[in-house]
This record gives sequence, structure tokens and C-alpha cells, in this order.
Amino acid sequence: MGLFDKIREKLSNEFIDIVEWLDYTDDTICHRFERYQNEIKNGAQLIVREGQTAVFINEGELADVFEPGTYTLNTENLPILATLKGWKYGFNSPFKAEVYFVNTHLFTDEKWGTKNPITLNDDRFGLVEIRAFGTYAFKINDPGKFIVDIVGTDNNFTNFEINEHLKSLIATRFTDTIGEANLPIELYAANASELSETCKEVMQPEFGSVGISLEKFFIENVSMPEDLKKEIFEYSRIDKLDLDKLAKFKAAKAIEAAAANEGGTAGAGMGMGMGFVLAQQMGGLMGTTGQAAAPAAAPTGAVPPPMPAAVQYYYAYNGQQAGPVSFEQLRALFANRTVNKDSLVWKQGMGAWAPLKDVEELKAFLGGATPPPLPA
Repeated sequence: MGLFDKIREKLSNEFIDIVEWLDYTDDTICHRFERYQNEIKNGAQLIVREGQTAVFINEGELADVFEPGTYTLNTENLPILATLKGWKYGFNSPFKAEVYFVNTHLFTDEKWGTKNPITLNDDRFGLVEIRAFGTYAFKINDPGKFIVDIVGTDNNFTNFEINEHLKSLIATRFTDTIGEANLPIELYAANASELSETCKEVMQPEFGSVGISLEKFFIENVSMPEDLKKEIFEYSRIDKLDLDKLAKFKAAKAIEAAAANEGGTAGAGMGMGMGFVLAQQMGGLMGTTGQAAAPAAAPTGAVPPPMPAAVQYYYAYNGQQAGPVSFEQLRALFANRTVNKDSLVWKQGMGAWAPLKDVEELKAFLGGATPPPLPA
């Protein structure tokens, strides 16, 4: 054997003849196999382990892709690379190509969340703000597309580098999805599972466009301001209660509050109103001396006329009929804002429902009355 043959054999033996990657991390998605001048020996062994895919890149162009297994590299199993290189009748050792190993296992427990509050328009509460967060899992299902579109020339690409892009994508699509769902605000948290599945379906094409498969998507919590929570709880309780009983209960509470707040303007006014009513009721029972008045004797053989019936009012509350309530009870409901000047009311003798402000005897609730001018 000549001197040059020995040198050639020695150099040939120095080229890498086993191409493999052992991953000792839990966050590497793609790793470029490094060797001197990207040279691979003819007939080298390529070892691709489970959960990996090997991708050959020639001068920036995608070539052959290998699933898990052991391969002897030659023109038979490098058809695309052989075409790109122009190898018609085999090739001389060594050859140059970049080899990327892509982790295809599932990357789990990745976090996502809305950086800013999402504004929604609720039919009952108006514009409200919510936040949401959760987890997702993904894996690479098209290694070639992922390397070309995302990795580029990065020699060690981790999930941290892709997570920011994915989280922004998730937040955008999540906002669109819940906006189109148009659910009552309190049902977003109650329907987290259904919303999670819907969001996953909506986001899947976006992930797939860069070679990623969104395997799992979970909404763990939908939060809202505390004052809005209190309103929702109050609304839900009202919705479950008998409106007539609730109105009477509130009227009783308003009277109690007015009596305890004699110093306040509103309390004093209500207290005076209730005092007049009580005085009228007691007037028929108590004499001026404080003694109980004896009932007047009816004439012999005469039948007393029936007592006049107190006027009873019905009112509209949350789109439903409530009542009947007395004049005093209706005044108390107006004082605690259960009804207002535009609330519809009805009593016996009225042809149709009318706003409270248009019923003559109820205008006293509105205040603002002034005495007529003094006579000349």
C-alpha cells in the first residue's frame, strides 16, 4: 500500500461513521448534529431513537426525513439528497449535509394566560373584564416543516423559544372564541371543558401550519373582578327566589332601615311617611286620651257598609309581574330602588300598564313638589 493510500485511509477513518443524538434534557425540541465540516462517511450508521426524527438539510433545502430505526447511509436511503447532490451512480465518501434531530414526544404542562383583561359585552351587566389561564400540550408532527419554518439554523432549539409564540397565538384565538360564544358571563367558568375543546379545534390549524400538533388544551380558571362576582351572586339568588315574596321582604327591610336611620334625609322622609300611615291606622283604634276607642254601636237593625278595599298595585320586576303591594309597600320599594320612576305599574281601574311617574298618586314618590303660590 502506497503512502497516499495510507493517508487517505486514515482520513477516512476519522470521519464520523455513527450519527446519533442522546437527549439528556427535557426541553430540547430540535438539535443539530455537529461534526467537522458537516462531513459524513459513506455507509455511516444513522441511529434514530423512539420519540425522535432525523432530518437532512442540504444547503438550506429540506432533503430526507428518517423515522425511528437504524440506517446505513447510501444513495438508496438518501434519494432526495442524492437528487439534490446529483449522485447518479453512488457517491464518494465523505459527503456534506446538516442533520437535525427533532424530539417528537409530547411536551406537557405548558402554561398560557391572558396578559391583559378581555372585555366582553354582557346583556345584563354591560361591559365586563375577565382573565383566563390554563395549560396545553403539543408535539412536533411535521419535523421538516417545523425546521424550515421555525428552527432555521438554530443548533439547539428549546420549547422556551417556541412557547412565547404559541402563548400569543393561544391568547388571540381564545379571545376570539369566547367573544363569539356569547355566553352569559357567569357560564364561562361553568363551561370550561366545552370551551377548552372548542378552543383546541379553533387553534389546531394555526399550530399545524408550522408542523406542530396541539394535543391538549385546558382552561383552568376564568376570573373576573370581585364586585362583578358579588353582582352575579346576587342576581342568581334573585333569579331563584319568588319575586313577590322578595319584593315584600325588601319592603319590610326598607321600613326597618328607615326607622333605624332617622337622621338621614331619605330615612327621615320614609319614617315620616310610615308614621303618617301608622297614625292613620292607629287613629281608628286610639282616642285622643290614649285610651282605646270603643267601636260605635250600629243602629238597631242596620247593617254597616263594607270597609273600603285598600288599593293594591302590581309592578314589573326583571320582566315579570310582581305584587300586589300596598301604596306604602310600593313607596318602600321605590326608596330601596327595587322600582324606579320608569318601572311599569298597574292597579284596578287602569286600562294598561303605565310608568310609575305617570300615575298621579305615585308622583309623590319622586319628590320635587312645591306648594302653590300664596293668595294675594
